[in-house]
Amino acid sequence: MLDWEIGIVVEVVEVKLRFMSRLIIDVREPEEYARGHVEGALNIPPAEIMNSAKALANVPKDTELVLYCTTGSRSNICKNILGSIGFTNIVNGINKDHVKARYNV
Repeated sequence: MLDWEIGIVVEVVEVKLRFMSRLIIDVREPEEYARGHVEGALNIPPAEIMNSAKALANVPKDTELVLYCTTGSRSNICKNILGSIGFTNIVNGINKDHVKARYNV
């Protein structure tokens, strides 16, 4: 992500946190996200998460983060990375269908 894109995502995250107790994060690549995603999900690909997840810099570490991808593999890896940088309430939502069903979105 370019710096200006990160800035936009940071602003979106801050607005969402005012109204929601959880963030749903699609960790697939932008092309995959564009083909369909959970309504309201943020797109933060693995490369961005491995680069300190700058888009989540202002998110309280105990915020519920629901991650998903296609099979649950990338979201599980990203879950571990986010845990290593201090996030404590992370859920591997597996894929968009699981997330839609579990969270009624």
